[in-house]
Amino acid sequence: MALWGTIINAIAIIAGGLLGSLLPRISEGMRHTVMQGLGLVIAVLGISMALKSSNLLIIIISLVIGGIIGELLGVESKLIRLGRWLERVIQRGGKSGGTKSSIAEGFVTATLVYCIGAMAILGAIDSGLRNNHDILYTKAMLDGISAIIFASTLGIGVVFSSIPVFIYQGIIALSASFIYLFVSNTELNVIITEVTAVGGVLIIGIGINILGIIKINVANLLPSIIIAAISVLISVNFLQF
Repeated sequence: MALWGTIINAIAIIAGGLLGSLLPRISEGMRHTVMQGLGLVIAVLGISMALKSSNLLIIIISLVIGGIIGELLGVESKLIRLGRWLERVIQRGGKSGGTKSSIAEGFVTATLVYCIGAMAILGAIDSGLRNNHDILYTKAMLDGISAIIFASTLGIGVVFSSIPVFIYQGIIALSASFIYLFVSNTELNVIITEVTAVGGVLIIGIGINILGIIKINVANLLPSIIIAAISVLISVNFLQF
């Protein structure tokens, strides 16, 4: 079922948000330690995915060309501007009362964290392509725990972020499932392997960001996923490497 990982992800956010809204404020030290542990798990997941590649050249080409495209398009900066626009729109609607404004703040903050990131896209694609939900299961764990943290400080509005997460990831997963109509099984298997490997590198970047080691513009590397798929089709049909 292509949507199963997305369903679990949405449920985890709802459960975490409800629990967090009932808890007192979580200390900064506890939040930092928990997020570090999750960052390590995500990095390990990325490494295991990256090692599945049988062609390192495709990974290099994809990351270089994809990174250039992402920088030229300004993917990360556009996502940030979109988030700020959403925040302004929702907060304008919440000026009439303190409670509504609090709900808007929690909704916007959590939605941006859960939707704007490589893990949401990669996980949904993997769910749609091969019904493998490991990435979204890991994301559900991360989102559920962070929902507890967010809701304990921002309120019940965090729970409502599960709606855009379900719609956003669900559309990606269902769209990815139609790739079977356009490529052969052999090509699809190679595409999945190399896209998974490139995605693993990006997930390593997410883990590094969570750990605070260095800031990596992972969103600007997202075009690498498309470049990886194109590179596989070119190599299989024309270059034979």
